[in-house]
Amino acid sequence: MKFLLSSFLFLSFSVFSQKYDAILKKYDTFNGVVLVANQGKIEYLKGVGVANRQEGILINPQTKFRICSITKTFTAVLILQLMEEGKLQLVDKISKYLPDYQGEGKDKINLHHLLTYSSGIENLDQNNEIMYALKWPLDSIVRKYCSGKLVSEPGAQFSYKNADYILLGKIIEAITQKPFEQALKERILDKVRLKNSGLLSNGQIVKGLTNSYLYDSTAKSFMNDDPYWIENFYASGAMYSTAEDLLKFDQAIFKNQLLSKTSTELMLKSYPELWYVAYGFWVSENTFADRKIRCADRQGSISGSNTSWLHLIDENKTFIIFSNTDAVKLNDLRTELVEASLGK
Repeated sequence: MKFLLSSFLFLSFSVFSQKYDAILKKYDTFNGVVLVANQGKIEYLKGVGVANRQEGILINPQTKFRICSITKTFTAVLILQLMEEGKLQLVDKISKYLPDYQGEGKDKINLHHLLTYSSGIENLDQNNEIMYALKWPLDSIVRKYCSGKLVSEPGAQFSYKNADYILLGKIIEAITQKPFEQALKERILDKVRLKNSGLLSNGQIVKGLTNSYLYDSTAKSFMNDDPYWIENFYASGAMYSTAEDLLKFDQAIFKNQLLSKTSTELMLKSYPELWYVAYGFWVSENTFADRKIRCADRQGSISGSNTSWLHLIDENKTFIIFSNTDAVKLNDLRTELVEASLGK
């Protein structure tokens, strides 16, 4: 009986692998890693393409990628951990933890507003080349790009920006009295044993980290990514990871290993009036294979680095796509993978 069950599972995974392989082959300019997991168990894991075009180094499933704004989900977990410990409340204003903050919303913006991109702060950082092309001390970034005037009432409008999560990173440092990188390592990376994840800086050498490239669709060729200072993204986008590490983080969230069940539910609470944003995710019902499915979605993009992470909440299915180019629309690939997984 055990032999028959093992044989059935092997055949099932083989059929799925063939379906996923066929989908991936359609995206012939894709360079990256694809992971599909069911109930936290890897159903498909494959790396394709080139990690370093200068040296001809190929991507493999253990290749490390810049995960861009997926970093924000880690930051949201840290804030909720501190909430559980009674060290903050989500209604607390910025001024309570950053008394020297000079922004107009100092005594109006609370942590919930920052978590949901509804601070109302003027968007001075998004797509601002100067902020990322020059190396800035963190306090200068906060003062110059995260302290603008209020252009809407806090909580009233959704406006995606890195500034909100950079401020959350500073607040984490103020409460823990530790650098963000250390708090991240102690409270999440070490706890869940994410050995291939961390916070990046340009001066740091990370073995196995892929280079990033831009794709010229007219010439059908790749070119080196634009230069920028990754550390300037800080708590909003400066992490690296592997697909397998992110799956561990995924399961730690959805199995309540990093937060209590109550806090996890709070994290996943969706705000339809704010474009269905939750804390570190977007949570909404999406249609896949002619079914309405509740999903937690988190994506990220910095020039040539692009990431996509989708968790089907009730099914406990996880889809992770990391790419080191902008040559493929990851959402199109992801949709096909999800529908294949659901049997369409």
